Amino acid sequence: MSSNEIAMKPQKVIGIFGEILADIFPDETVLGGAPFNVARHLQAFGLHPVMISRTGQDALRTLLLQEMQRLGMDVSGLQIDAIYPTGQVNVHLTDTGHQFEIMPDQAYDHIHAGITHMVTLSLKPDLVYFGTLAQRGMQSRLALDHFLEDGKFPRFLDVNLRAPFYNKHTIRRSLQRSDIVKLNEEELAIIAKYFKIETENPYDKAKKLLTEFNIKQIVVTAGAEGAWMINGEKVVKTNTLHNQPAIIDTVGAGDAFSAVCILAHGLSWDDATTLNRANEFASAICGVRGGAPADLNFYEPFIQHWNL
Repeated sequence: MSSNEIAMKPQKVIGIFGEILADIFPDETVLGGAPFNVARHLQAFGLHPVMISRTGQDALRTLLLQEMQRLGMDVSGLQIDAIYPTGQVNVHLTDTGHQFEIMPDQAYDHIHAGITHMVTLSLKPDLVYFGTLAQRGMQSRLALDHFLEDGKFPRFLDVNLRAPFYNKHTIRRSLQRSDIVKLNEEELAIIAKYFKIETENPYDKAKKLLTEFNIKQIVVTAGAEGAWMINGEKVVKTNTLHNQPAIIDTVGAGDAFSAVCILAHGLSWDDATTLNRANEFASAICGVRGGAPADLNFYEPFIQHWNL
């Protein structure tokens, strides 16, 4: 491909609503939050993600702006709050993975609906992404309503159930407004119980949710067992993953998986290719600290292998 062809290649705009925060590890601070992790992966893969979020007027915001500038990311949707701080999460590492201690009443709980409306109208995104954590605050829920009502774009729901910041009402409203839903097997079990889906078979649980909420596709991650997806009655599973890197932590693995699913949607990859590539990338992210690599060279093998 020539340089002219590269310059003319259109970038798909992805509107991403939700939290930006700092993951506070025992020995370092890493910028994160599921929506931000997804956004920076999409940026590295050549898309144009725009974060709709809110930060405090503090040192973490300065750090965030510096990082987004380094990555070449669009900051037009990033709001500032003079009262509430940039979000923080204390990450406690355990033998089985990690535990989150999520701080209450952060800036991302106060995303402004009017500003969100104006930004979304100007974006005209090809797809929008949202999750569940940023819906815990009333102001951000109202902003999300505007975000989702401002166009006919496909909607990608990334379920991130963090106790005690979710309930049946939030989950129902989220599922009702989604085209593609990604969640893990534990979250599938919780949601199925909420809606009285009695079957023990996870595939049947997903099929019933798909039908009840008129969802086009449900993708379920299963940790070391890979992932699977349902389109109608069709079930597609990942292949066995070989040469998995040594795990440093599992923070952000699900976000990495979501980013590749969004990339695949825009490039019209088939289901099996989507699942296998998403699983491969998510596994690689487990080999770095935090939800995304600092070194952009990390992405090069995937960009070349996937012909991006």
